[in-house]
Amino acid sequence: QLQLVESGGGLVQPGGSLTLSCEASGFTLTHYNIGWFRQASGKEREGVAAMLSTGPDTTVANGMKGRFTISRDDARNTMHLQMTSLEFEDTAVYYCAAFTGRLLLSSNGNYYYEGNDVWGRGSQVTVSS
Repeated sequence: QLQLVESGGGLVQPGGSLTLSCEASGFTLTHYNIGWFRQASGKEREGVAAMLSTGPDTTVANGMKGRFTISRDDARNTMHLQMTSLEFEDTAVYYCAAFTGRLLLSSNGNYYYEGNDVWGRGSQVTVSS
């Protein structure tokens, strides 16, 4: 069974930092294009950051560039999203995902993927004072 298990969500103050992790089981992340996505209440899901299977170049959507970093730990078969300088607008449910086919992430957060996909269940991140 292919699974992505997320951890690391929670409550953080504005300006704070948080790291989300996503451990894969049943498959190897290095064979997949990976990404992080988020969905705020009442809004559509948007792309946050992506990394191709070949690595190490990454794409981060505008508004999060310079604050969010996607990475992959091959030894632990885990992907991470490091978030710094968090803002109220970053409050959302964050999802990790892996794709067998092409993954495209545009600067405005629109995304497109092909092939089979595996999604984590989502982690709530709340930025509040």
